[in-house]
Amino acid sequence: MRILVTGGSGYVGSHAVRELVEAGYEVLIYDNLSTGRRRLSAGYELVEGDISDCAKLAPLLSRVDAVMHFAASAYVGESVENPRKYFHNNVESGLSLLDAVLSSQVRIFVFSSTCAVYGVPERLPIHETSVVKPINPYGATKLFFEQVLEAYGVSHNLRYVALRYFNAAGAHPSGLVGEMHNPETHLIPLSLKAVLGGAPPLRVFGNDFDTPDGTCIRDYVHVSDLASAHVLALQYLLDGGQPAILNLGTGRGTSVKEIISSFHELTGLTVPHEFAPRRPGDPPCLYACPTKARRLIGWAAKHTLTDILRSAWEWERQMYAGGGV
Repeated sequence: MRILVTGGSGYVGSHAVRELVEAGYEVLIYDNLSTGRRRLSAGYELVEGDISDCAKLAPLLSRVDAVMHFAASAYVGESVENPRKYFHNNVESGLSLLDAVLSSQVRIFVFSSTCAVYGVPERLPIHETSVVKPINPYGATKLFFEQVLEAYGVSHNLRYVALRYFNAAGAHPSGLVGEMHNPETHLIPLSLKAVLGGAPPLRVFGNDFDTPDGTCIRDYVHVSDLASAHVLALQYLLDGGQPAILNLGTGRGTSVKEIISSFHELTGLTVPHEFAPRRPGDPPCLYACPTKARRLIGWAAKHTLTDILRSAWEWERQMYAGGGV
């Protein structure tokens, strides 16, 4: 059985590719390499193309049994500054992908969504039934796509799982894949790059949030755990499971200051950092209730925060030694 993985040369997508292969699936990666890296898909079949190109997608979809969709623009801050890009890439091009899918025999679709659909939660932890009210265009585009999937599920029998994951972090234990964003905006790699001297001191955006230490709280999930959830979601659909939306998180929130402190405890090294004003579109606190994912697809995060930091640190040191920072 072969799976088309859009955005399979990106961070989470490249980890999902490895989980799929380990589970016995064949993969076909489709990526325009605008943010993905060819290195992250080395050894796998890669077709370069944009998800808006229905003509290019059509013959590929005739070769596969399901789609995993990771290809999207995914920076909250950038989405506020340039919403046009986000509605074009995540909505307009995403709709083209779905048009190509509906014109094929494929009716199984796993979607990489986000906790950004919730905006500022009314209560914690966040359940799938919590109010969805995104406060940035990135979250709005992901929510819109979820709504399209729901409509197409009714009209075209498209069976899907939308995975609303929280903060992806860490690197693959093989050392072959990890975070390679350009620009890098994620807290943990920016922290580690600052330690190695490959980046300026970490800018902590906001120390006056309504949280115990004033910094943002997020639910950090190891990227390998996220990748395994995609495989379990696929298997759930192949076994006849009905459309579903699932949170992927640990159920525990960690603040920016706690991340910095935990890294110091792990390595004895200090993350150079400075405080900056809040970024627009940043909720103060987000962490998940992962109960539904455990019940429906048998998924639970296995890696600890220490595992995340250790794997990310090994990846960043490898990148730095190889001149990749």
